[in-house]
Amino acid sequence: MDIRLDGRIALVTGASFGLGRAMAHAFADAGAQVAMLARRAAPLAAAEAEISDDTGGRVLAIPCDVRDARQIEVAVSEATSQLGPIDILVNNAGTSRTMPFLEGTDEIWQDDIDLKLMAAVRLTRLVLPGMRERRWGRIINVLNTAAKAPRSGSAPTSVTRAAGMALTKALAQEAAPWGVLVNAMLVGFIETNQWREMHQKQAPEKDFSAFIESRIAGVPLGRIGQPEEFAALALFLASDAGSYITGTAINVDGGMSPVV
Repeated sequence: MDIRLDGRIALVTGASFGLGRAMAHAFADAGAQVAMLARRAAPLAAAEAEISDDTGGRVLAIPCDVRDARQIEVAVSEATSQLGPIDILVNNAGTSRTMPFLEGTDEIWQDDIDLKLMAAVRLTRLVLPGMRERRWGRIINVLNTAAKAPRSGSAPTSVTRAAGMALTKALAQEAAPWGVLVNAMLVGFIETNQWREMHQKQAPEKDFSAFIESRIAGVPLGRIGQPEEFAALALFLASDAGSYITGTAINVDGGMSPVV
């Protein structure tokens, strides 16, 4: 199946590294114009240059801290003025912040809510009216498997991600009459810069593969996933090929999650 996004405009948050970068690359390679948002300007510019060179597509890097409502407004305005109305929104920005419940302060909780939930709410509120008017749109919320199966010590991430899953389901039902499809993708063990950073902090004396081996013991496929595998599903959901899929929360975890 040759999946194409020619003529579509996509906006991907958290696009400097890892999953966001892989999705932006896949969209551009399929013919979409892509606005890439992330906080740090230098790595974002490097990602923009690499994807543009690799795909020949039009890619626009917009530095933006999605925890800030005003920066979101400015970024969406710039993306639409330079590329056009947004057809595909991927809410991907986030970190895996976990701790024992009693260690979580109000400030930590609010920051996580702003980054993972309110950013998606605000971005969706800005692009959804145009999608409804054109009667076509795709919204993909990137969450993690803790949204369905939270573990001890997994807050606040598991809680904000579960809220993102509820947002996905509610919005999917509301937007469906206008041809706007809303889905979530739940991350398991995918090889991203977060795992590389964790490796350097926790066990730099170990080879990365040895560091990962103990953590993927519960993955039925027996390996860590690659960002490109995650991006392949995002491309399908963003395209006309996924035209009868909405309101789902799909695990991309090698079979790890006990909850489907």
